[in-house]
Amino acid sequence: MATVNLPDGRKLVLRSHPAWENSKNLIESRIAYAAAHVVADPRAGNAPGAPAVVDWDTTLKFRHHLWQHGLGVAEAMDTAQRGMGLDYAATRELIRRSAAEARSVGGKIVAGVATDDLAPGQATLEQVRYAYQRQLGDVAEAGAVPVLMCSRHLAAVARDADDYLGIYRDLLEKSDKPVVLHWLGTAFDPALEGYWGSADVDKATETVLQLIAGNPAKVDGVKISLLDADHEIRLRRRLPEGVRLYTGDDFNYPDLIRGDERGYSDALLGIFAAIAPAASAALAALDRGDLAEYDRIFAPTVPLSRHIFEKPTFYYKTGIVFLAWLAGHQDHFTMVGGLQSGRSVPHFAKLIELADAAGLIGDPELAAARANSFFKVAVG
Repeated sequence: MATVNLPDGRKLVLRSHPAWENSKNLIESRIAYAAAHVVADPRAGNAPGAPAVVDWDTTLKFRHHLWQHGLGVAEAMDTAQRGMGLDYAATRELIRRSAAEARSVGGKIVAGVATDDLAPGQATLEQVRYAYQRQLGDVAEAGAVPVLMCSRHLAAVARDADDYLGIYRDLLEKSDKPVVLHWLGTAFDPALEGYWGSADVDKATETVLQLIAGNPAKVDGVKISLLDADHEIRLRRRLPEGVRLYTGDDFNYPDLIRGDERGYSDALLGIFAAIAPAASAALAALDRGDLAEYDRIFAPTVPLSRHIFEKPTFYYKTGIVFLAWLAGHQDHFTMVGGLQSGRSVPHFAKLIELADAAGLIGDPELAAARANSFFKVAVG
């Protein structure tokens, strides 16, 4: 038996689960992107504040794992530790390499455009504008669909909604293809308080809708990561025809993707990187119209996701990487910026239990061996 010796003295016997259906090329009813993590080179520094050193082969292999399950890749997003260890030199190379791999297999890919090539601290509006433009050019050159991410620099310098509208309208005009707008809430990044010109979410929403209405042909969709399902549904119902709502709600994604009689959300989710086999199978069931199977598959993944994304939410990447290690997608539990220290030992213990309950431990013997080695070092 594959037994994990949990730090509280209990023994967890990991179950053997049948392989999930692989729905490659079969997902049709929804667009689904998994925001992927980066794999650090464990032999390099990768300490807090140090330049990121990436294990490119293993990082790109993980993207192929996502494409093989019929999912798209959301590259260089929050899950890849933008602003939490991944510097822009590594980000630019990541986008270039991943976009090339996507072309080689016909995989979907979007990539983040931000302002993190600027030095931390105060910047002018013009510096923010040009930083966004530089990164937009990098993503366009790579051949990925741009995702206009929220900017800490813009949040710090913008005086009102008009400052946001001016920057974003310029980016929409300059993009040679429709973009995905991205609204990341303060649970993911506290520095984004008051984004879109107001701490009042309803007022900020009006600014987003005003931006989209001014140039809907240049907006593929808007990705919302506010962890507020009711707000997402209200916004979704007000979007112009042809503009998608990509849910970034890692707490309520099954219901939002399932939708209702007035529409549904597509997906751009960090949790999909951790639950790719199950997500793929659930979406294949949705394609067949088998809602009972869709609900059955997704239901046990929700407690796992809510645990991974518990407060402080911005450390969720640590759990994503821990699961990737247990699953054999990488040979170590080291992260750029030293972020592997972002969660506690009890957090990891519960994470294993919930992953097992969700049927996501594909190789129980490997997962148990790695978990036991981790807990042995952590607690003796």
